[in-house]
Amino acid sequence: MQIKKAAVLGAGVMGAQIAAHLANAGVPCLLLDIAPAALTPEEEAKGLTIESRAVRNRIAQAGYDGALKAKPAAYFSPELASLVTVGNFEDDLPKLKECDWVIEAIVEKLDIKRSLYARIEPHLHPNAIITSNTSGIPLASLAEGRSDNFRQRFLGTHFFNPPRYLHLLEIITTPETDGEVTCFIAGFCDQVLGKGIVYAKDTPGFVANRIGNFSMLNALHVMEEMGLSFEEVDALTGTVIGHAKSASFRTIDVVGLDTAWNVARNLYAALPNDEKRESFKVPAWMDAMVERKLLGDKTKGGFYKKVGNDILTLDVATFEYRPQQKGKFASLDAVKTIESLPQRLAALAYAEDKGGEFLWKTLSETALYAANRIPEIADNIVEVDNAMKWGFAHELGVFEKWDAIGLKKSVERMKGEGRAIPACIEAMFASGAESFYKSENGVRHYFDFATNAYKPVSQPAGITILKSLKDQNKVIKKNSGASLIDLGDGVACVEFHSKMNALGSDQLGMIQTGLKEVAANFEGLVVGNQGENFSAGANIAMILMGAQDGDWDELDLAVRQFQNTVISLRYSPKPVVVAPHGLTLGGGCEMTMHSDRAVANAETYIGLVEVGVGLLPGGGGTKEMALRAADEAARTGTDHFEVLRRNFELTAMGKVATSAVEARNWGILRDKDRIVMNRQRVIEEAKQAVLTLAREGYRAPQMRQDVSVLGDAALSKFKLGMHMMKRGGYISDHDALIGTKIAYVLSGGNLSRPSKVSEQYLLDIEREAFVSLCGTKATQERLAAMLKTGKPLRN
Repeated sequence: MQIKKAAVLGAGVMGAQIAAHLANAGVPCLLLDIAPAALTPEEEAKGLTIESRAVRNRIAQAGYDGALKAKPAAYFSPELASLVTVGNFEDDLPKLKECDWVIEAIVEKLDIKRSLYARIEPHLHPNAIITSNTSGIPLASLAEGRSDNFRQRFLGTHFFNPPRYLHLLEIITTPETDGEVTCFIAGFCDQVLGKGIVYAKDTPGFVANRIGNFSMLNALHVMEEMGLSFEEVDALTGTVIGHAKSASFRTIDVVGLDTAWNVARNLYAALPNDEKRESFKVPAWMDAMVERKLLGDKTKGGFYKKVGNDILTLDVATFEYRPQQKGKFASLDAVKTIESLPQRLAALAYAEDKGGEFLWKTLSETALYAANRIPEIADNIVEVDNAMKWGFAHELGVFEKWDAIGLKKSVERMKGEGRAIPACIEAMFASGAESFYKSENGVRHYFDFATNAYKPVSQPAGITILKSLKDQNKVIKKNSGASLIDLGDGVACVEFHSKMNALGSDQLGMIQTGLKEVAANFEGLVVGNQGENFSAGANIAMILMGAQDGDWDELDLAVRQFQNTVISLRYSPKPVVVAPHGLTLGGGCEMTMHSDRAVANAETYIGLVEVGVGLLPGGGGTKEMALRAADEAARTGTDHFEVLRRNFELTAMGKVATSAVEARNWGILRDKDRIVMNRQRVIEEAKQAVLTLAREGYRAPQMRQDVSVLGDAALSKFKLGMHMMKRGGYISDHDALIGTKIAYVLSGGNLSRPSKVSEQYLLDIEREAFVSLCGTKATQERLAAMLKTGKPLRN
């Protein structure tokens, strides 16, 4: 089985964005929808006819255009949209013969889906896989009436919106689905599309929507009972409990109230025997919001509405908007200093105020409901927890949260409140188990209700978990901000584990330790971690402290050490692969650029952002932009200054690529660097890249002595451009100074003619420029503002 081309049937928001994500993975895709029955006034004015191709493809084209304009972006880079071809169900079904995978994503109506399947079946090639993106219609009923071959190659692939960003893909099979087809599509979606696979039973709402909607709707009922406001609930259900910053009601505004309302109503109708069925009933005021089209962002107002610079909140008693009131609870104030999420949850769940009462009621009810759903909706607790983490961006799953608040302690309280405890939990206690998860010899285990015993949590081949290796005593060296870990097979890994993985003496010291250890005892080194972000850059607090103390020799030495550490990644005697993901800014970007190879997660947001704090890239980044411009111009025959100008703009504007693909287009990542769709696979892929380099007979390069620079010829052009920008009021005096410093390094300094210089020369003038900027009051103000507010200061 293989997938060289796919088709998506249905060009609504979901279908169009699934097609976009297939394109992100390099898979050409047809995007088809119905042909319209009538012309629009605009089409009539243009003299088009109903037979015109543009008219017949109008609905699919609208979906295509919407995905191209989507925010956040559906495509890694706009040019990938060329892999998607639009069409319609009347003219283009014969093209399905070319498609290995056909994904149906049309309206959630059984009869319409079945009718479409009958139409497409004659056009499918015999080995085509057919899947539905249905969010709740039973899969077995969808395939009724189709041929044996169709039914054997038919299953559910339930993407979550937006498909590019949410990791979850639920796979749902019927009794007739061929197991090899299921295995193949799961592997493809994991490795090629970057998805986290959860195997769901063919039950209403599957896993994530069943538990997620119960949790949301139950919270609404508890909110009503307790008389809490939307703001108070959002204060309790956001990042403080490991959920998205948008919490409950802001999230519904983004998703669309009509979408949430429809899913809830469908679940209520589909669950006549559910013991908590009434919890799925939407409140009357929500019905009224839908009737009044107060649907959230799509109608410019839902639970919240932006008016000018103010955010207003809906009062459902009057359906008028009122000024926002901050949700305040003593329990929230009490946990502000608790960084550990499990400890924070435990403190909140037992807090003796209204915040604690709300969280106890909602967390405990969701926990009990989820326990009663196994094996109805999924075979084990791991599938449920993964569905909630990957589908709703929760840090912890339901059963992980239950462990956090204390399983035994919470059950004793539930019993005291007269609540029924699921039989599986009672059986679990009887077996002697007191938690859902435990670790033994570095292997994570979960409690399996079916066997009433612990089982290892299985991981697909090709996934390395750094925490598991550390639990197995694979740590070679460690300090408070970084570790050196043995990945096996002769490869070591430097892992950062500071806040935001900021780069300071701990991280730099561990890289130097790792390089020495690898030179003596290993095949090569990976620099990577499995935190939320690779690195937010250098520790600017230390830079500000040094600048304010005015110890310029010490600051110069610190920058020199940073440069030397970054440069040593490239000139190590053994291969070094850097594995960026998430935010990879400033020094994190410089490390990536100086690796022998980068193995980047597709969702890597990378750039040289030092200008935002009044500096230029001082860890070899500005030097590297000069070197790469020279090499690109020589390799491609492009005008050297034009390449240099692009690199100047990237650096002086602090641009951050919104994907690894965009970073490669910009030249921050190189053609030889690898892009991996599934973040969980990045460390293992980086390890394999090290081993490949070693097998190929790796030889360390030598520091360059032949970097072409343009000198004054380029510097004068940059200075003129800066002068015009300043005169036009586009940049401040300090912006112009920083830009001039960047241009100075990129141009190779005040050289009277184009020359060849050494890499070390460029590093030296880069360091001098960096330290000189540290000495300015405006840069110190920018550094202080960033530390205080987290936002750049324009001064």
